Amino acid sequence: MLADIWPTYGLRVRTGRLCLRLPDLDELAALAELAGRGVHGPEERPFLTPWTDGTPTERAARVLRGHWSQLHAWRPEDWSLGLCVFLDDRPVGAVSLRARDFRVVREVTTSSWLGVEHQGAGLGTEARVGLLTLAFDHLGALDATTEVFPDNRASQGVSRRLGYLPDGISRDARGEEALVSDRLRLTAARWAGQQHPDVTVEGVDAARAMFLG
Repeated sequence: MLADIWPTYGLRVRTGRLCLRLPDLDELAALAELAGRGVHGPEERPFLTPWTDGTPTERAARVLRGHWSQLHAWRPEDWSLGLCVFLDDRPVGAVSLRARDFRVVREVTTSSWLGVEHQGAGLGTEARVGLLTLAFDHLGALDATTEVFPDNRASQGVSRRLGYLPDGISRDARGEEALVSDRLRLTAARWAGQQHPDVTVEGVDAARAMFLG
C-alpha cells in the first residue's frame, strides 16, 4: 500500500462534516478543477497566491504542480503537508500545515482555501480546527501562525474566533508591489483552554518520523 511507503497517505483527520487527507490522482484532479473554477471573485485579491491569473486550466495545473512539489521536497527538517478537504467524499478545498526544524522549534504555519461554491457555510473554520487538532494534540506543536491580508475579513474572522492574537506583520513582493499581511499566532496554551468540536485523527503514529525525523 502507498501508505506503507509514504505514511502521510494514511493520515485521516475527521471533523463533524469533513475529512482531511491526501488525495489520490482522480481526487487531486477534481481539487485542481475546483480551484480552476474560482477561489474568490475576480474583483478580489484576498490571497498572495494569484488565484485569478490565467485560464481555469492554468490555475488547475498550478494546484497539481504545487501538490507534487510538496511531496517531492519533503524532509523532516522542512515539510509542507497539503491535505484535501472532503465533504461527502467530494473535494471542497485544501489546507496546508508547514514547518521548518519542527522537532526543535515546534511551530507550524497554516493556510487554506475553499472553492467559491463551498464558502459561507463554516467549512473553513471546521477544517482549520481539524488541522490545528493534528498540530497541537497529535504532533506536539507549541505555536501555530498564519498570515492574512487586513481586508480578508473571512480569514481574519476564522483566526480570531479560534484564539489567534496579533503577532506583527509580514511583507511580500508581488511584482513591483509590496503587500502587507497581518501575522497572527495561536499558542498551545490558548488552544488547550478552549472548547473544540470532536475531531478524530488516524495514522499519526505511522507518520510521526516524517514530521520529527
